[in-house]
Amino acid sequence: MANLRQVAQYGLNALLKAGAGKAQCVVTFTDKHEMNVELGEFSLLRTTFDTNIRLTAIKDNRRGSTSINKSDNESIDKAASDVLAIAAASAPDEAFDIAETQPPAEFTSGSDSPDLDTMYSSMKKLIHQVEDKYPKLVLMQAIIDFTRSRSCFVNSNNVDFVTNKGVYNCTFIFSSKDEDKVSSFNYTGFSLRDLEKDLLECGSLDILLKQSTEQIVTRPLEGKFVGDVIITPDCMNDMLYFISRALSDGPMISGTSIYKDKLGEQIASPMFTLHSRPVSDEICNGYFVTSDGYAVQNSTIIESGVLKTYLLSLYGSRKTGLDRAVNMGGAFVIDPGDTRFDDMIKSVKKGILLARFSGGYPSDNGDFSGVAKNSYLIEDGQIKYPISESMVSGNFVEMLKNIKGISRERIDYGFSILPWVQVSGITVSGK
Repeated sequence: MANLRQVAQYGLNALLKAGAGKAQCVVTFTDKHEMNVELGEFSLLRTTFDTNIRLTAIKDNRRGSTSINKSDNESIDKAASDVLAIAAASAPDEAFDIAETQPPAEFTSGSDSPDLDTMYSSMKKLIHQVEDKYPKLVLMQAIIDFTRSRSCFVNSNNVDFVTNKGVYNCTFIFSSKDEDKVSSFNYTGFSLRDLEKDLLECGSLDILLKQSTEQIVTRPLEGKFVGDVIITPDCMNDMLYFISRALSDGPMISGTSIYKDKLGEQIASPMFTLHSRPVSDEICNGYFVTSDGYAVQNSTIIESGVLKTYLLSLYGSRKTGLDRAVNMGGAFVIDPGDTRFDDMIKSVKKGILLARFSGGYPSDNGDFSGVAKNSYLIEDGQIKYPISESMVSGNFVEMLKNIKGISRERIDYGFSILPWVQVSGITVSGK
């Protein structure tokens, strides 16, 4: 395989030779070793190799960019010429720039090669455990892979970063069946640094498999009520996407973000603290370099309900006049609360355990509406039964302020660590 840094440096020089005033090149070599199981049987074992070279140039405040999957000189030279042509045809913008000089560094995370025998034995053990523990469950698809990526980021300001990363990723899709009755499908996934633990003990897999067998028979909700919703860690992953998107370049530059001009203000309950920790030891599937060429740092996004940072790139910071973020978000960690999950359930007069939410992005003012899937009715402090698809609606801004409890327990997904979060004032609509 071609030398990573040599390819990156050649790409950078090709851009400058083609006429770029400022340039950057990112080269990533990836190899993935993957095992697939379909309906309880091994169906695929493969290794794939991928090359990605992203070239970016700025000239006269105009920017062009392209990606190619070939690393030979001729392909890179042509791509560099194309990038300059794209830049020449684009609109000028003084906010375009590249990262300033930083000390060169090499970052390493995880293993350099997969343990294929353990991958196979771990998946085989999981299949047998599921068959014994949940005989009505249908494991529609299970995937385990080991992905190793090597990346080099260079730019014309002498930025030079190399990243080496190896991580195991697991994805599962499943439902349950009893004669002619079938539960709604569900899915989950997690990342692992190694395969020391049983897969069934990782992430939220065992919890969701158990729930799937309970959801073969569901009952419709009657009527409409305003009550509490306990958001599961799996569903919280989706909710955090809403927060990070509202804090990022697009909504902030356009001025449509629900958190515009809210820096330093209380935007959530004092119980709620949210971190982004891509370079923390507790996150095995993080990242080390931002897409615009900065060495990453961990950050606290919301501290005791107070907004501490936006998630702006270099471009976003120059467009808005606000500080650039020290990372790109993701790798989310929510601090645990002081309430046991069981006590959280006991505190609910009427509400639902929201395990999956299917709905669009909230409106500009934070209003949202969608379908509660794989969820449960909670009444008089008890989980009563799994519900048929019901609507939930509310306002995202108010929801964060109306957090009533955060569980002590958390789920570690490898790419995030999240608790159960209880909020009030959500409208639930049944039949």
